[in-house]
Amino acid sequence: MGKPTSSKVSVSSTIDIKNLFLTFETQSEPVHALSDINLNVEAGDFVSLIGPSGCGKSTFLRSILGTHPPNQGKILTMQNGSLITADRPGRDRGIVFQKYSLYPFLTALDNVALGLKLDQTSSLFRIFNWSGWAKKRKVFRDRAAVFLEKVGLGNAINMYPDQMSGGMQQRVAIAQALIMEPEIILLDEPFGALDEATREELQEMLLQLYQENQEALSKNKKPPYTLIIVTHELNEAIRVGDRLIGLSQYWDWKKSGFDVSPGATVVYDREAPIFKPNERPNYESFDIIRQDIRKYVYNPNILQSRNDHLVNDLV
Repeated sequence: MGKPTSSKVSVSSTIDIKNLFLTFETQSEPVHALSDINLNVEAGDFVSLIGPSGCGKSTFLRSILGTHPPNQGKILTMQNGSLITADRPGRDRGIVFQKYSLYPFLTALDNVALGLKLDQTSSLFRIFNWSGWAKKRKVFRDRAAVFLEKVGLGNAINMYPDQMSGGMQQRVAIAQALIMEPEIILLDEPFGALDEATREELQEMLLQLYQENQEALSKNKKPPYTLIIVTHELNEAIRVGDRLIGLSQYWDWKKSGFDVSPGATVVYDREAPIFKPNERPNYESFDIIRQDIRKYVYNPNILQSRNDHLVNDLV
């Protein structure tokens, strides 16, 4: 199951966020986006990040990525075995957007191998060391084939993006992130533009990754995948995440001593039911969870204390 929010850093922590504030300066007045977020994500967590439109979910994801560093507070991510301040993008974090990040002139195989090529070789090496580059290129492409097989595209390695469906292209994009073996994978509404059937197929693919985590844990090994997915679809959030985190601008910030709204904060943090790949959930059974989320995360008329709906061990 998912782990609760905590100010304590576990030895297995992948992300530790302390007192994060993010404000954007504009010509007219400052825009307060995120307020005093404290969050700990452990290795193997599959976090579904939910919240009202415009509350800052994608901004929060980009803060973790390192492209939008906070004005105040710290984001620590696991880098080379230690928790280090993440104030810029790094290989420890991978991201998948709703819009596919594929090069149209490359096959699925070469799109996925590209990250290793750019990370592990230089243009000079590729130009002046043909034999060395040929060997590395084969290694990279063999590795890419493994990850395409993992996302269900083992028979499509030679296809170009314009020959693929939207779901296939998104699988390639996910394989691009996986092959770099980041400590954490960030997904920003990755299935938002896909039809319902394709979404369900990709949800099952994520559950396959979660199953690999469980198998690793059963052998006392570190789970290979830690994931935060932003989604507007509550059924999807409940199905693929083992932890539901609600980010919202609707909270009683006046009781916390603010004169004006300081931005969105985490108002909801609960464990979610666990599903196995190919297990068909009864979505009607999600009703209580959905009602809870709608009430405390999405309702502008209920301004609760931000700590009222966190299952935590804060000290």
